[in-house]
Amino acid sequence: MAVFTPLSDAQVAAFLEKFDVGSFVSLKGVAKRHRKFDFFCDYRPPQLVLTLFEQGEHAELPFFVELLDYLDEHRLPVPGTIHDREGIALHSLEGQAGVAIPAPAWPPSRGAQCSPVPCLRRYFGSPARGVKAFPGHRPNPRDLNWLQVMHHKVLSYLSPADQTLMKDEVDDFESAFMRHGELPQGALHGDLFRDNTLFEGDQLGGIIDFYNGCTGDLLFDLAIVINDWASNDDGTLNAERYNTLLSAYLTRRPLTAG
Repeated sequence: MAVFTPLSDAQVAAFLEKFDVGSFVSLKGVAKRHRKFDFFCDYRPPQLVLTLFEQGEHAELPFFVELLDYLDEHRLPVPGTIHDREGIALHSLEGQAGVAIPAPAWPPSRGAQCSPVPCLRRYFGSPARGVKAFPGHRPNPRDLNWLQVMHHKVLSYLSPADQTLMKDEVDDFESAFMRHGELPQGALHGDLFRDNTLFEGDQLGGIIDFYNGCTGDLLFDLAIVINDWASNDDGTLNAERYNTLLSAYLTRRPLTAG
């Protein structure tokens, strides 16, 4: 796939000289994704992923770096950023903000065909309760406030039946939040779909793409996981997978009233 900002081996080699990461070998553009672009940097001994942020608010990038490092320090399957000799992780390369993270040492596979239970047990396990203590703050860009504004913008593209369905769903969300008040808060992945998990066989090796990370209702991540991992092809929920997911979540992070 194409990448947006072209980089030469020489540019990347010079950029990474400030890091203690070994000897540069080669560079390969990985994929064009929303807001950011990745490059594999072949090094001796490790392999790195260099991420350039082409869109979004650059003022928010320190939050993502701090979140990755925090989760890594708490021994979650999350790659922390690589800091240079001055202890700095976030840099500029060809006018774009960039960070380097270690690539998996094993050939990863995306999580589409893998069991979600290992994902939940490792990410939502006991160490992950530390997300409640994460000191950073970034409002959830996809919270109820966003939904209330955005659904008006898309109504004209929907059929009358789907317009009614969307309005009813928004009303249900508003009623639920009014009824329950503030839910338990903490740091979120914010985009915990299957394609953001990496497996080695059936074992979860890593969770990636934290660039929708934020702070907000802890149930947000669980809702994404259930809707993606437990959905049938027609969009309905698979009861068996739903119960397995929810049971795995509850064994590691019991639901509380606050």
